[in-house]
Amino acid sequence: MRNLGWCILGVLAVALRQPGGAQVIPFKSALEWVRALVDFYMMVQYRSHTSDTIAYTEDYLNQFHKLKDIFLEFQVTKRTQAKVDKQRKEIRCHRTLVIERLAPSLRRQMRDDNRQEANDLWLNLVYGESHFNIIKMHLLSNLYDHIGQFGNIPMYSTEIGELAHRTQIKDGWHQSNKNDAVCQIVHSYSRQNAIRMRLLNLESVKYRDADLAGDLLHHLDRTASTLTAAVLVVPRRVVNRCREDVSNVVDFSRISRVSMEIIYCELIRYSRYNLPAAHGLPEDHSIIRSLPVELLTQLEIPVLAFQEADVYQIDHVQSTVNNLHFRNQCSCNDWVWVQAGMEEMYAALSGRLLAKLVALLKIRD
Repeated sequence: MRNLGWCILGVLAVALRQPGGAQVIPFKSALEWVRALVDFYMMVQYRSHTSDTIAYTEDYLNQFHKLKDIFLEFQVTKRTQAKVDKQRKEIRCHRTLVIERLAPSLRRQMRDDNRQEANDLWLNLVYGESHFNIIKMHLLSNLYDHIGQFGNIPMYSTEIGELAHRTQIKDGWHQSNKNDAVCQIVHSYSRQNAIRMRLLNLESVKYRDADLAGDLLHHLDRTASTLTAAVLVVPRRVVNRCREDVSNVVDFSRISRVSMEIIYCELIRYSRYNLPAAHGLPEDHSIIRSLPVELLTQLEIPVLAFQEADVYQIDHVQSTVNNLHFRNQCSCNDWVWVQAGMEEMYAALSGRLLAKLVALLKIRD
């Protein structure tokens, strides 16, 4: 949920950026509702609270309840849906008898009127019987009293228990032979935990440069190699699909339609703050103009899978710059999250901002 809260508002803002005439007000209400929900969720994640933060949280919750009716049509119960189906069936049977007596030229108009009438009746029935009177909505109103009595909410998070359930129970079940699996799971986890503690103790002894016997040092060397092999290797980002019509910075400026001054400033800024001094880019504009450049159209980014410690998913990010022939449509420039500052910046975004990928380039030595 925390990962979803970081990006859902930006994703919806992009998805609903071009509403139709009748969709402007519903889309705006939906975005305001999601913003209020995300703000409320982020506020309750604070490690400490004051009267001001409690007031902010209450305002966000009131805004959430004020706009939640926009999603009533998705809160339809089975009983309400059965009434809707019965009503539509009765209307269809009655209209069929009426349409048969009409001339062919009037039947189409009659069908359109019937469709609109059925849609209005469905909306009235849905908004009349659907509601958010459920226990989860009621529990939110008691949040302020709980914070005052028991402290901040994150200390009662169930994420640790959920992760432990997966690593200790689910993985152990799949590794067992399903015969008296409980005992096998307990014994397997106990052995793994004891081995981890043993390896940590041996590693600590080695780093203290203690005077140890030769056979123990040999054992420690083997342990070190085991630990090195067990270190998680994060996959690197891979760029591919190189374009052949770009060979230097000048060509890149022409293709991407970005001015040379902006390219100079951005490359120098990136070099100063992200590259070591020994591998920094020259700040002379004449040298930067002649740097060999490869323009690529796709980047493979490894993303840590949800609730996983060593499993990565590969996300493909594309940028065709101004290629107007990408699948017979306009250029494809994906939206990405970029690290624009320190983790303390931009509140819950942790220094990340949503940006549109203009181009992917690689500067060769």
